Amino acid sequence: MGPETFSGGDDAATPEDPLGKRPRLRFFRAPRIPVVKQAVDLLVADRPATADTIVAAPTPLQPIDLTDDARVAEVLDLAVRVGEVVLASGTGVIDTTTQVRFIAATYGLSRCDIDVTYDAIRIWADRGPQLPPASTMRVVKYRSLDFTRLAAVDRLTRRIRNEVVAPDDARAQLDAITSAPHPYHRWIATFGWSLLAASIAALLGGGWLVAAVSFGTTLAIDRANRVLNRYGLPFFFQHVVGGAIAATPALLLATLAATTDIDVDPTLIIAAGITVLLSGLQLVGAVQDAITGAPITATARMLEVLMMTGGIIAGIALALRVGEFAGATVPPVYLTSGRDITDLPIKIVAGAVAALAFALACYAERRALAAAALGGAAGTICFLLVQHLGFGPVISSAVAATLVGLAGGLMARRSLTPPLVVAVAGITPLLPGLKVYRGLYALLNDELLIGANQVLAAVGVGCALAAGVTLGEWIDRSVRRPPILSRFGSIRRPVIVRRRRPPRHPARRDTSRSRAPDKW
Repeated sequence: MGPETFSGGDDAATPEDPLGKRPRLRFFRAPRIPVVKQAVDLLVADRPATADTIVAAPTPLQPIDLTDDARVAEVLDLAVRVGEVVLASGTGVIDTTTQVRFIAATYGLSRCDIDVTYDAIRIWADRGPQLPPASTMRVVKYRSLDFTRLAAVDRLTRRIRNEVVAPDDARAQLDAITSAPHPYHRWIATFGWSLLAASIAALLGGGWLVAAVSFGTTLAIDRANRVLNRYGLPFFFQHVVGGAIAATPALLLATLAATTDIDVDPTLIIAAGITVLLSGLQLVGAVQDAITGAPITATARMLEVLMMTGGIIAGIALALRVGEFAGATVPPVYLTSGRDITDLPIKIVAGAVAALAFALACYAERRALAAAALGGAAGTICFLLVQHLGFGPVISSAVAATLVGLAGGLMARRSLTPPLVVAVAGITPLLPGLKVYRGLYALLNDELLIGANQVLAAVGVGCALAAGVTLGEWIDRSVRRPPILSRFGSIRRPVIVRRRRPPRHPARRDTSRSRAPDKW
């Protein structure tokens, strides 16, 4: 085919050929709008994450010898190890299966059966009727929110797709990725968790004192759980300890406020601590698996979320009971929501900082921090505005999470970051930590109706957030370039009109015969 053809619109002229009868192919270029063009390039840069571009098995770039058992085993091991990193980072079963299948198909193993569960990946490769099938399995022994490692594996998958990478070279690169240290010092991650708690307290309407106490409380929770993790204490009991530590400063501050004129809401300290402890759980992956048809893994992940949340509630309840026996003042509960449009600029900034802090605590790359902050700000302002229009917290959370999922896919293309990073960080400021504490407080004081209402509302908000992210990512993958964007100069489309091809032998041209139309 000849040079590129560009459109100036549906009403573009199609002049006739001078000799005759059929119109010629004319090239048009859309007018360029510099500011709009730059904005469109930033949003829809054609660099999607690898999981978003995988549709079917590709033609092998470097097909291996299927009769060589060692090479086949090497490819299968490479595929399941890539899947291990992706699954351990919280990616859903469908995306993990697609990525594993893509790695195997790139090297010629296109007929594979893949089974991904909560903690294991199994793959069987059919090598034809003359050879026995090959298989391997990988057990996922860890859960790590290391977004730098996830992004590095995504880039490795993209390189395998675009270049001819030998399996042993790809395996060596994967070994270097999985064995590399974290990009930040551990204290920077601790600072990220503490900054997340302070931002959540500010988002809920707490003052500088509540934010400062939340910062110090989360610092103590993170360091205590670090020590307990070295001794191999199960995560359930670590969450119990975290919940108890989150409630203790709130009891002290409530007791101090009852004897002085300090005007604070210690409840927000507990809510911020709950949000920090909930943010590391795989709620998004659990709901995404349930929606996309992986019920076994969805059930396992949801059970883990419920167990860890139960540990948090048990720790808070234990601390509150001990405080009551010691004569401390239990922080009262106000059913009025602190998430309204008052102090809107402060809350938008707090939502952005909370998302950035979560991404920092999960070792996200520096270029992904800005994308996470934008996602958090977009989700916060959308939630507050939808709720201000009269919708409930569940609908508001779903709409905001859908926007975050959609924006996460668009911004992830520009920063070369997997959409999961932006999506999970973007919904973190909206987690229902305050509702969890309200329900717990009501249940402890025999207010069963209010307690059940708040607990169910918290469950509904959590599911709405995860479902909204899943819907936003689906929209982003289905509609990559909205038609309205095609009018700008950076996104071009051809207008194809008919043109008569000149005959090879003009002297022998028979004008009585009709020619078939050219194929373009």
